[in-house]
Amino acid sequence: MSSVPQLLRETREERKLTVHQVAEATKLRTDHVRALEEGNYDVFAAPVYIKGFVRTYAGLLKLDVPMVMAALDAELSHSAKHHENPPLDPTNHGFLDKVMYQLSKLNWRVVLPISVLIAVAGLGIWGFRFYVTQKNKDPLANLGSGVYKPATNTLPQTLPLPVPK
Repeated sequence: MSSVPQLLRETREERKLTVHQVAEATKLRTDHVRALEEGNYDVFAAPVYIKGFVRTYAGLLKLDVPMVMAALDAELSHSAKHHENPPLDPTNHGFLDKVMYQLSKLNWRVVLPISVLIAVAGLGIWGFRFYVTQKNKDPLANLGSGVYKPATNTLPQTLPLPVPK
């Protein structure tokens, strides 16, 4: 049996389908269809994409999908990059990753109301302390002396008379 890329291309050509028609029917990009037919698997980020796209493509061409998938698994096992799926969880975790993970485990239906109550209580305590300190202050403490000092200007201050017409 020929390789999977050859099988896909030959079957497509036998059925007189263009790459664009295959892409339209499978909702794959045309460059992905071409990469599958050329066996250029480095275009894809992970083997799961290759397997899913080949399964869809083989189903469109009415090929024996389990046989095609077995042949594809055999081909991918020889590839250094695509012989196994990449790990889902990166091994290096930063501080922010750990904090976000812990926050994601919280039940926010409980934590959010409790947080709001704590914030309201804190504002209430601060407001009460501010009120007590302001209540005990003398509001006239910053006023100067209460002695009247007349203006140094000796001119009488009168309103101007209207001009006769």
